[in-house]
Amino acid sequence: MQTFKKPLTPNEEAFYIKQCKAGNQTARNILIEYNLRLVAHIAKKYAGACRECDDLLSTGTIGLIKAIDTFDADKGSKLASYASRCIENELLMMLRQEKKRAREVSIYEPIGTDREGNEIILMDIISEGSGNTLDALIKGHDLDSLPRYINKFLSSREQKILTLRYGLNGEKPHTQKQVSDMIGISRSYVSRIEKKALQKLKGCLNS
Repeated sequence: MQTFKKPLTPNEEAFYIKQCKAGNQTARNILIEYNLRLVAHIAKKYAGACRECDDLLSTGTIGLIKAIDTFDADKGSKLASYASRCIENELLMMLRQEKKRAREVSIYEPIGTDREGNEIILMDIISEGSGNTLDALIKGHDLDSLPRYINKFLSSREQKILTLRYGLNGEKPHTQKQVSDMIGISRSYVSRIEKKALQKLKGCLNS
C-alpha cells in the first residue's frame, strides 16, 4: 500500500511556495511530494471496479502540478483549497473524456464475421439498410451530370458496384451481400469500395 508524507506545516509550506515561485525546482518537487496525500484523498471518491487507481492518481497529480505552478498566495486562498479544485477539475475532465469515448462507436469497428468468414464492420450493417445513400448525395444537384461524373472519376469496379447497388442504367438495385456474391469479393470490401466511390462523387457534385 502506498504511503504519503504528512502535510507541511503552514510555515514550511509558505517557505517552499516562495522558493518555488523564485524558480527553485527542488521546492516545487517538495510541494508536489507533500501534497500527494491530497490527490489520493480526492481520487478515492472516483475509484471504481472498472477504473484503475493508478490512472486516477496520475491524473490527479497532473492537476496538483498545475495548481502548484499557477498558485498565487497573494490572492488569499490556501494552497490545499486551490489544489483541491485543480485536482477535481482534472479528474472530472478525464471522466468526461471516458464517457465520450464510450459513446463513440466507430463505424469501422469489427462486429463479427459472415457465413463465409469475412469480417463484418458496422458500416456494412448501416449501408445494408440505407438504400437512399446515393439519392441523398445527389439531392438538389443536376441528375444529368451524374453519369458523366461516374464515368470520368470512378474506376470500372467502383462504377460496377454503384450501378448494381443503386440500380443505375436500368439495373435492379441489390444489397451489398448480393453484389459481393455477383462480383466474388467480400461484403466488407464492397462496403469500402462503395463508400470511397460515394465520397468521390460528393466531391465532384460539391465542387
